[in-house]
Amino acid sequence: MIAMSSPASLRLLPVLLAGGAGTRLWPLSRETYPKQFLPVLGERSPLQATWLRLAGLSPADPLVVTNEAYRYVVAEQLRLVGVETASILLEPAARNTAPAIALAALEAVAREGDALLLVLPSDHALTDEAAFCQAVQAAIAPATAGRLTTFGIVPTYAETGYGYIRAAQEGEGVVRDVQAFVEKPDAETAAAYLASGDYYWNSGMFLMRASRYLEELERHRPDILQACRQAMAATRRDGDFLRVDAQAFKASPSDSIDYAVMERAGDTVVVPMDAGWSDIGSWAALWQIAPQDDAGNVLHGDVLAEDCRGLYVYGGKRLVTALGVDNLVVVETSDAVLVAARDRVQDVRKLVERLRKAERPEASTHRQVFRPWGQYEGIDEGSRFQVKRITVKPGARLSLQMHHHRAEHWIVVKGTAKVTRGDESFLLTENQSTYIPLGVTHRLENPGAIPLELIEVQSGSYLGEDDIVRFDDAYGR
Repeated sequence: MIAMSSPASLRLLPVLLAGGAGTRLWPLSRETYPKQFLPVLGERSPLQATWLRLAGLSPADPLVVTNEAYRYVVAEQLRLVGVETASILLEPAARNTAPAIALAALEAVAREGDALLLVLPSDHALTDEAAFCQAVQAAIAPATAGRLTTFGIVPTYAETGYGYIRAAQEGEGVVRDVQAFVEKPDAETAAAYLASGDYYWNSGMFLMRASRYLEELERHRPDILQACRQAMAATRRDGDFLRVDAQAFKASPSDSIDYAVMERAGDTVVVPMDAGWSDIGSWAALWQIAPQDDAGNVLHGDVLAEDCRGLYVYGGKRLVTALGVDNLVVVETSDAVLVAARDRVQDVRKLVERLRKAERPEASTHRQVFRPWGQYEGIDEGSRFQVKRITVKPGARLSLQMHHHRAEHWIVVKGTAKVTRGDESFLLTENQSTYIPLGVTHRLENPGAIPLELIEVQSGSYLGEDDIVRFDDAYGR
């Protein structure tokens, strides 16, 4: 059994789950840069919005569980919204939500004795933050008392794409006992759920004592808990990052918190929430929650639509035009365009799977790639050359490195670059360039106060990103 601390000592600890791949919003969302990091509903990403909506609750700094590949994106996005001391737990492999939350609970117990874990997916949207905070406040008492508390979204239509929670008709205040977790229904069943008033959409958000979650996991899925304990026992701290033991964590079965714990535990309650929630699970969901014009169109970017109804159009870098069409989704990025019937966008994953089977890079990567020092974007490529636009953040620097198979030309178009080439070091300003021969050690830095932008032309027999020998790297790669 897990010893529980006294209720008075419990802090509200947000646990942000930020490891999903988000394939249903392809081609904008991809495995290497999924939807939780994309500003799909304004200037902020869903991850940033998830943290900012907690301001009225005065929580502790967040504990983020994410894929190791996303670590610098998570740290940078949270830093931009004022979070300087987040703890970021890195999963070496995807194992679903039950193990991810177990890592967070074990860290909370080790660090604080116990805590109230407010578990939030970081890829959802809410329009009524006050209603969200009110629901969390209502859940604090039962969660502090040891009950596993979830949040049920008050349904507004007969949705077949969500799981449901059946709640008791009466309870203490707004809190209701959970009678059942229900799988995604067919249309007729979903309509009956909506009419009854006893069913809520399963939001995937929870509030519970860390110690209680671990108790229930030990009771129902001791194999998961054992693997997570072993993984946490060998944790290495790397600044804000917590690196769990990869071999131990990969031994954990993959399971969701719903199947592993919530559906098996007997002491669960649900707090209804009517806060304009969406899981941003498809382009149709984005169309539904975004502001529409008088014709029901949502137009993002450089888009012209004439005599159209019910469109969702996302223009990335080019002009997108539409004429005389209805109920379509059109998404344009630098390397892919999606055109789909709005009622078929849940099947976008089928296209992604076909791309994966064909081993096409568009399935998982953008031309624009984010790194801890900034980003680069592929502009052009051929059999023995490729051209990239590189942006380096102020004060950042790339690793000291060397390539076996390619040479590089750098042309500065904005800002100032500090270049290390072999034994020499020098500055380049706008419209100046340099050449890095094959096999020569080199480093690029931005000593200035504005972003550094340059064009890089690579030429050689092999141009893969794995042709890098690093001698010194501030990011530990």
